[in-house]
Amino acid sequence: MSDEASENGPEGEAHDDHPGVDHPGEEHGASLGKRLNWLRAGVLGANDGVVSTAGLVVGVAGATGNRGTLLTAGIAGLLAGSMSMAAGEYVSVSTQRDTERAALALERRELREQPEEELEELTELLQERGLDRSVALEAARQFTERDALRAHASVELGIDPDALTNPWHAAFASFLAFTVGALLPLAAIVLPPPAWRLPVTVVSVLVTLALTGWTSARMGAAPARAAIVRNAAGGALAMALTYATGSLLGAAGV
Repeated sequence: MSDEASENGPEGEAHDDHPGVDHPGEEHGASLGKRLNWLRAGVLGANDGVVSTAGLVVGVAGATGNRGTLLTAGIAGLLAGSMSMAAGEYVSVSTQRDTERAALALERRELREQPEEELEELTELLQERGLDRSVALEAARQFTERDALRAHASVELGIDPDALTNPWHAAFASFLAFTVGALLPLAAIVLPPPAWRLPVTVVSVLVTLALTGWTSARMGAAPARAAIVRNAAGGALAMALTYATGSLLGAAGV
């Protein structure tokens, strides 16, 4: 099979179907997908910061109008929420990274101890993607010659050996996203005059939730209206429940 065929023929199509196997276009696509996932996680983290902090400060506002109390509660909620998000993300991504490393280590050992069986396995995987047996075998041989581990990691495991998840990056991103989201309701409840605190907070939170709902829908190519309504309705319900609870507790002198 000629070099031209391997670049532009069926094997070239095989490259297109298997990102990360030494094909610049597909590595770029995989990188784009990861960036979109990080962006989506950031939007959702900010959304969590808005809803949880808004619910907290509005609930406290139902019991008291003291600016210092509202600020203290808001900052405590911001720090607790952002640290909780960061710690949870660190643990989750660390587990994922350990799993990826273990899978790659096993794949290295199998490639070293039974290369023929691994070549056959890769060929069958490519056949399952729609290639003819002869084309799949030739593509598998070329992939193996270039970088056997990368080929198996991409096609078999869906892993890029050079781009394993980083738990510290994930933790920091979650911390930052939650903090940014939480700052909006915190500022809205403490900066305006007392008579305007609650309406300014409610309106700003609902507008922000509508925006994050629209953004998440756009990134997922989903209908925006439903996402906006769900997001805003969830935030409104959270604020209504916490405000009612705070008002009852305040009236009871708790």
